[in-house]
Amino acid sequence: MDCPDCGAPTVRFAVPSDLRDHAPDDGDAAAICTDCLRVHPAAEPADDPEFGAVSDAFPTAASAAVPAALLLGVLPSLALNRESITVLVGRVEAAGTDPLLLCDRLAADPTLSPSVDLERRRHQLEQLL
Repeated sequence: MDCPDCGAPTVRFAVPSDLRDHAPDDGDAAAICTDCLRVHPAAEPADDPEFGAVSDAFPTAASAAVPAALLLGVLPSLALNRESITVLVGRVEAAGTDPLLLCDRLAADPTLSPSVDLERRRHQLEQLL
């Protein structure tokens, strides 16, 4: 599946049942773009998602990568997604990844073209939390 917004490849992954409220269309599968970092619903998850294809800075373990991807998916609207952001940040941190540092590293990755200004969102995210 390619990103419907920019045409870049995506990484499809399964969304655990307790995170489906924070996934696109509340689905059981989603896909993150390897270029713009947008998250879209997916028809089905990959058997073994290669989260490393997103960026060297992106977590590779599903326990951190799935909530991190979903977090990136809700970052475009902090005001509307405050509850999801709080839950997802907690899950990312519980999996051993610093979500603010992740935003910094993704923003600095020259191979990415994020659809959201991650530096600005990181600052707003820090204030929100």
